Amino acid sequence: MEATDGEDIEDLPPSAKLVFKVLEYDGPLTQKQIVEESMLSARTVRYALERLEEIGIVDEDIYFADARQSLYRLEEPVAADGSGVEESPKKDACCAE
Repeated sequence: MEATDGEDIEDLPPSAKLVFKVLEYDGPLTQKQIVEESMLSARTVRYALERLEEIGIVDEDIYFADARQSLYRLEEPVAADGSGVEESPKKDACCAE
């Protein structure tokens, strides 16, 4: 993930962080669905999505159920500190000691 002008998720306004968390927990959503889930105004969600897109965290796709809307999703898993999430090695349950 590349940040523009050194900006990271920690530097974003609280509304953008909330939109990020909504997308992280609920997966790909339309702007209208994000408004409903976050209880933020449509204008605030629009601004938050723009900021998240600027730093490359959110990707905008076509929503095939209604082509007038866009579907927003996270680019890749991101930790709360803005770094990429690395999966920890999983132990085989059948061979646990």
